[in-house]
Amino acid sequence: MAVKAVIPLLVGMMLLTGVCNTLLTKYQDMQCVRNCASPDPEKRKNFEQPVWQTAQMFVGEMGCWLVVGMSAIYNRFSRSNGRHSYEPLDSQTDITANESRTSDEQAMAAGDGVEPASKPLAFNAKDRRPLRGWRVVLLALPACCDIAGTTLMNVGLLYVAASIYQMTRGALVLFVGLFSVIFLGRHLSFHKWFALFVVVAGVAIVGLAGVIEQKDATVPETVQVKTTELLHSTHQSLSRTPIQAAEPIKPTPASLTIIGVLLIALAQVFTASQFVLEEAIMHRFTLTPLSVVGWEGTFGLSVTLLAMLVGHVTYGQDRPGSYFDARTGWSDMTQHSTIAISSLLIMISIGGFNYFGLSVTRSVSATSRSTIDTCRTLFIWVVSLGLGWESFKWLQVLGFAGLVYGTFLFNDIVRPPSVTWLLQRSRRDASEEELLPERPVEHN
Repeated sequence: MAVKAVIPLLVGMMLLTGVCNTLLTKYQDMQCVRNCASPDPEKRKNFEQPVWQTAQMFVGEMGCWLVVGMSAIYNRFSRSNGRHSYEPLDSQTDITANESRTSDEQAMAAGDGVEPASKPLAFNAKDRRPLRGWRVVLLALPACCDIAGTTLMNVGLLYVAASIYQMTRGALVLFVGLFSVIFLGRHLSFHKWFALFVVVAGVAIVGLAGVIEQKDATVPETVQVKTTELLHSTHQSLSRTPIQAAEPIKPTPASLTIIGVLLIALAQVFTASQFVLEEAIMHRFTLTPLSVVGWEGTFGLSVTLLAMLVGHVTYGQDRPGSYFDARTGWSDMTQHSTIAISSLLIMISIGGFNYFGLSVTRSVSATSRSTIDTCRTLFIWVVSLGLGWESFKWLQVLGFAGLVYGTFLFNDIVRPPSVTWLLQRSRRDASEEELLPERPVEHN
């Protein structure tokens, strides 16, 4: 009974930290850092440093080492005092999407003797080699995919609302399904392919809702300059003749929304690659899930800082305020209290989300996990509406419904109506119609 009482708390904390992470990142994007007193909103400069935000995420993931370290200290202290200490056990409740269960009771029935809050510290299998020594470097591969995916999503979040950002991330199931077929040799039934089609349609509708909302909006001057420089430099690199007196290209808000949605969708390719690599590695080796997050945070931060240094020297220092201007980004983070505080909260939220997410994932069924993810997106949408960051759009409701149905269908939470079921339903309706009276019954 005590174990069951802990799970709702873990689910609640997973939702809270997950929602806060997305909203805090969007809040950080909206903070003005220069020309804030200008009466013209288009001349104000907001905090636009997606690479630094990626580094923040990896610092938060490295925070998982604190939990691992405290657990090791507690176990050593318990053994020295002759107490019963926690020993990682083989968790039998590491349920994947292909091992869907009908209820949380069935997931708990597998009872492996490990408290839900301790499951991230439990090894996933005893019959596999431990991931130690130089083999730990293998986790740098999914970490690099995480760098690319997170940075692209952070750039996309600059151009779209928080709810559209979260809904577009639902395209992840599409690429996970495709990569599982291509690289892992799995077979998808017809209804799963249909589910992936529904997900794509849902993402397209969500993106269309964002484009329609932004068609009459104005683009800030800083965004115009950055987009113009990017297109200008791209054209110069592809052409042998230099451009002279090129007219500035001013993107429309609708086009920026499309770019943002496409970047977020493209990021799911790297996220899906990260999942496939992690599954391939953990299929051969064993390591506690929280240690996996910690190592990926360590490798991810190291590679990100190296890439930031190279990007600043080769590109950023000649283009102040650009995404690769590491010096300006660091100055903005340290000199503006709102950005500094939000950065700290983002790190805490991502670390908490990883811990609580792993605890919930290894304790409940696939049905509950999909429902929790849906609630997370819904809460982000509701909070964004309440804060006035975006407006309500019925078209977005339709796209969100398609995403939820496609995801549930892919995870076998709902089943598509079969031809037999439809025929039985039509016969049942016909028989019911025959039993109805020819004229309405009068009630006194």
